[in-house]
Amino acid sequence: MAQEVVTPRVERRLAAIMASDVVGYSRLMGADEEGTLARLKERNHELIEPKIEEYRGHIVKTTGDGMLVEFVSPVEAVRCAVDIQRAMAARNTEVRPDQRITLRMGLNLGDVITENGDLFGDSVNVVARLQALAEPGGIAISRVMRDSVRDKLPFVFADTGEHEVKNIARPVRVYALSAASIEGEAESQAGTWAPAVRRLSAARIRVVACAAIAGLALLGGAVWWLQPLGLSILRASAPSALIAAVGPSAALAKLGTQADPRLSIVVLPFTNLSGDPGWDYFADGFSEDLTTDISRMPGSFVIARATAATYKGKSQSEKQIASELGVRYVVGGGIRRAGNHIRVNAQLVDGETGALIWAERYDRDSADYLQMQDEITNQIASTLGYTLRVAGSDQSGSDHQTDPDSLDLTLRGEALSLEQSAKSNADARRLFERAVELDPKNVDALVDLGWTYLSDVSEGRVAGAALSDALKRADDAVTQALSINPRSAAAYHLKSNILAYTTGDDYRGEIVPAIAAAETSLEINPNRPQTLTWLAKLYAKAGLPERTPALVKQAMRLSPRSPSMPGYLYVLGVAQLQMGHHDEAIETFKKSVMMAPSKATAWGGLTAALLAAGRDDEAQAALAKWREVSVSESGYRALDASADSDALSMRVQLALLRLGRWPYAMDTWMRQPDPGSNLSKALLRFQADERLPQTGKPDEATLARLGIASQPGRSASQ
Repeated sequence: MAQEVVTPRVERRLAAIMASDVVGYSRLMGADEEGTLARLKERNHELIEPKIEEYRGHIVKTTGDGMLVEFVSPVEAVRCAVDIQRAMAARNTEVRPDQRITLRMGLNLGDVITENGDLFGDSVNVVARLQALAEPGGIAISRVMRDSVRDKLPFVFADTGEHEVKNIARPVRVYALSAASIEGEAESQAGTWAPAVRRLSAARIRVVACAAIAGLALLGGAVWWLQPLGLSILRASAPSALIAAVGPSAALAKLGTQADPRLSIVVLPFTNLSGDPGWDYFADGFSEDLTTDISRMPGSFVIARATAATYKGKSQSEKQIASELGVRYVVGGGIRRAGNHIRVNAQLVDGETGALIWAERYDRDSADYLQMQDEITNQIASTLGYTLRVAGSDQSGSDHQTDPDSLDLTLRGEALSLEQSAKSNADARRLFERAVELDPKNVDALVDLGWTYLSDVSEGRVAGAALSDALKRADDAVTQALSINPRSAAAYHLKSNILAYTTGDDYRGEIVPAIAAAETSLEINPNRPQTLTWLAKLYAKAGLPERTPALVKQAMRLSPRSPSMPGYLYVLGVAQLQMGHHDEAIETFKKSVMMAPSKATAWGGLTAALLAAGRDDEAQAALAKWREVSVSESGYRALDASADSDALSMRVQLALLRLGRWPYAMDTWMRQPDPGSNLSKALLRFQADERLPQTGKPDEATLARLGIASQPGRSASQ
C-alpha cells in the first residue's frame, strides 16, 4: 500500500506591510559611495528603525536601499510611515540637495505567506508596486489600506485611479499622500494621534460660505431686519469638526518663499505664421502648453495664459510688457503648420534691457509636438542657468507620444470651450471624445472631457439622474487621466471640483478631500491662478477665510489682466466679509463693480458689504442697482419677490450662518426657499437636526428656533 504524501501546510496571515526605497539611490552612490552609505546607515539607526519599533513594527528584510516591514495594524503602519517621512524631510533641510536621502513608501493590507521569517504572495508584490508609484517623500497605499484607516486618521489620501500591477490579475486602486501634505501636517500632531472625526460627518459638509455671504446682496428692502441678529454673525464659524479636519496649507506656506527673479517669465501668444486664421487655435494651444511646461519649474513665477493672451496682436515691445507685468524675461515667437510638419521660431528676451538672449528654430513632425515643447522649455531653463527637476508635462505620461490627430482635436476642443455656451460645450465634448478614441492616453483630452460634464452640472444644464451621470462621467475621465499621469496638476484641479459636488439632498460636498486635491495641484504647479482662487474659495467654505486673501492676491499677481479678475475679487470680498473686514470688502467690491458694471454678483457683493458696515443709504442705492442689473442680466421683466419677502429669507440665511449651518449652494444667489432650492435644503437639514417639522420653509417653529421674530404683517408660511 502506497504511503500517502502529506503536503506541508502553508502558513498564512493577514498583515499590514510597508515597502520603502531611496529615491535616486544609484545616482547618490555613483556620486559619493561611502558618504551615501554612511548617511543611509545613520538614518536607519537614528530615525527609521526606532520609529518602526515605536509603532510596533518589525523589519522583515532589507535590500540595500530598500526595506520590507510588517506591522500589527494598518493604523500603526500609516502613522509610522507619515512620521518617518516628516522626520526625513525635516532632516533634509540641513543637507545639500544632491546629498539628501529621500524615501518613497508603499503600504498594503492583505494575506501573506510566511516562510523562514520572510513574506511572500500577491500582497507583497502589490506593496512593492505601490512604493514605486509614490512620489519622492510621499506615500502610496492600496484601497483596502485606505478603507481601514480613513475614519481613524486625519490624513487625506488622494485617489490616483487604478493601476496595472505586474503579475497581478486585477488593477490596483492607489491612494497617495504627497510630500507637501506630509510636511504641512502640524508637528504637534506627531505622537498624539487623537482619533479623527468621522470624515462623512465633516468632510462631506458643503460649507458654502462664499455663496451664503453673497446672499446678503440680493435680499432687498429695508435694513431693519439686520439689527436683531447683530453684525458679528458675519464671522460665524463653521462646524468645529470640519475646521479640525482641514490641515495646514502647503500652498500658503510656499507663498512665503520668494520666487527666484531669474524665473519670472511671461510667454506671449505665438504668432500663427500659416497664413490661415483657421490655424489660430493651434498657435494659441501651443502657447498655453508651453506656459504650463515652464510653470512647472520649481521656484518660477510665470504669468498666466489669460493675461498673456491680452497682448495678442499688440505692438508693445517686450521691454514694455515685462515692465507692466513685473517679470524679468519674455518668451515669444511664431508657429507654422503645414500638413504634419511644424516649424516653430522661439526666442527669449531680457525684459530689463530688451536684448535678445536666445533664439532657435525647430522643424519637427507633428508627432514630436510634446518633445519639441520639452526641448524649448529645457533650452530656456538652461539659458537661465537652471536645471529642471520636474520632467514631463500635464499632457501625458513621460513615455507616451501623443497621436497628432488626437492632439489637434484636443486643441480645437479647447478653443471651442472658451465660448462657454451649452452648444460649444457639447461640440467640444464630441471633439474630446474623438481625441480619446484616437489616443486613450491623451491626458489633456481626458481632463477637458471631464470638464465638459462638470460644466453641465455647474451651469444647471442637468438634474436628477442626468446630474449623477455627469458627475460619474467626469470622475471616470479624471481617474483615467491620473492613472496615466499622476503628476497632472490640471487633473487634480478637476478632481477637486468634482469632489466639491454631490447629488445628495443637502448638496454637501467632500470638502476636505477637495482641498487636498487642490493643494496637490498647486504642489505640482504653483503658477495656476484658477487653482489658487478655487482653493481660496474652498478654505472660505470650510470656515477658514483668513487663508483666502493671500491665495487670491497671488492669483491676481499671476494674471493681472485676466477676464476672470471680477471673479477673483468676488472671492476675496466674500472672505473679507466673513472675517468682519467690512471696509476692506467695500473697496474690493467697488473694484469689482468698476470692472463688471453689468454683473449682478458685483453689485450684490457691494450691497452686502455696505449693509454689513451699517452704511444704509449707500446700501439702498447699491441694492436698487442690483435689482436693475439682475433684471437685465436674467432677461426677466421684473424680480419675482417683494423686498419684504426677500428680507425674511435674508434673516434666515444670516441666522443659519451664525449657527455655523451654512447654506449649501456653490455660487448661486439664494432668494426664496422654494421646494428644491438650496435654501430650502438648508432649512430641511436644520429642521431635521433640530427635530422640527421638515417643511423646508421658514415657518413659525423654525423662525423661533433660529431666534427670528416673524415679519410684521406677514405669515411665516407664505
